[in-house]
Amino acid sequence: RINPKFSIKQRAKTLPYKNQADQGRYLDGLRKAGLPETPPLPLPDKPSIAVLPFVNMSGDPEQEYFSDGITEEIITALSKVPDLFVIARNSSFTYKGKSVLIPTVGRELGVQYVLEGSVRKSGDKVRITAQLIDAKTNKHLWAERYDRDLKDIFALQDEITMKILTALRVKLTEGEQARLYDKGAKNLDSFLKVLEGRPYFYRFNRESNVQARQMFEEAIALEPENAHAFTMLGWTYLMEVWFGSSESSSKAVDRAVELAQKALSLDDTIDLPHSLLAHVYLMKRQFEMAIAEAERAVALNPNGADAQAHLGIILNYAGRREGAIASLEKAIRLNPIPPNWYAFSLGEAYCLAGQHEKALAAYEQVLHRYPDDIRALIGSAATYSLLGREEEARAQAAQILGMEPKFNLESFVKTLPFKNKADAKLLLDSLYKAGLK
Repeated sequence: RINPKFSIKQRAKTLPYKNQADQGRYLDGLRKAGLPETPPLPLPDKPSIAVLPFVNMSGDPEQEYFSDGITEEIITALSKVPDLFVIARNSSFTYKGKSVLIPTVGRELGVQYVLEGSVRKSGDKVRITAQLIDAKTNKHLWAERYDRDLKDIFALQDEITMKILTALRVKLTEGEQARLYDKGAKNLDSFLKVLEGRPYFYRFNRESNVQARQMFEEAIALEPENAHAFTMLGWTYLMEVWFGSSESSSKAVDRAVELAQKALSLDDTIDLPHSLLAHVYLMKRQFEMAIAEAERAVALNPNGADAQAHLGIILNYAGRREGAIASLEKAIRLNPIPPNWYAFSLGEAYCLAGQHEKALAAYEQVLHRYPDDIRALIGSAATYSLLGREEEARAQAAQILGMEPKFNLESFVKTLPFKNKADAKLLLDSLYKAGLK
């Protein structure tokens, strides 16, 4: 109450301890007392909301995908509204299964409102409870319980979304309202199969990618006009290329493009196919087409953190550093507990823009959680080298070689689709200086 902006991170900067162990014990005491690690994020200048994972009340862990899927559907619908600020799924889902105070969520994610709820699916019936809470006052703005037939789930999702917008006093234009109502699936079984496949896709590994693909294919067999199923199936082929598990990368890329275009022919309001196409154009060094597709994804989903991050990555490789940094910073604000690739991509943009201290901070954000993240280690080695901090650069390089003894610097840099050869040369020279070959 005395200092609402207090954080352990800021306090650590002011401590005069000579002995680091003493400082560590003091800071651990602050953590045990429940004091926040970082200062609160400033609130956006429009209504801001986080949707916490709805609790599965069915008593069957196998139904977890359904409660998670309903949560994600609500997040996706709200994200299409330009007059809202909506926290990304990745950050909201870090609270899954945890007992957390709503004001704490608001503070940590930098939002004024939090939606929480529960789902009970039993046979062909579904019960959904939802409550919208002001994170500042902890007061309920709206709460309702719905008992419906499972076949009415599409209309129910739309109804809940509209109730939230009404409670937040957000008005939609006719065009915005039309985009809000999902055209992705009409067949219930197909819809459920997509929900079932998503958790496997989000594990981001080769084996789960194969399982996800099978479920998305089953969804299409059940409903050949399910645009979301085609979208997600397309992404499994692109992920296969990135995992290096494809027998033919060119065929996998062609299949991904075919599926993305099919999805857009069924529903041109989805952002994910555009992000997929943007990455394919980037891989082919067709930069202007890549940027156009990435910008279209952002226009369709103004709160899409991944769409913003994809745009930032593409702008960075195209040499448009200022725009890249702006997009990646916005992505991290929408997704304050971001996946690693957000942070190391921002680090790369900072590094190439000459903002080396900011680059190191971005890489450290990744390495603090995942000390063996090789892209963050490579980026920090390059940045230390550019700063003339040779000892630290060589230490990072040694860690990289310990993990990847056959690491080949020239081969690695060739995989990075820079438009400007000078960017690739800067990275190559700095890493060579750090001791990589």
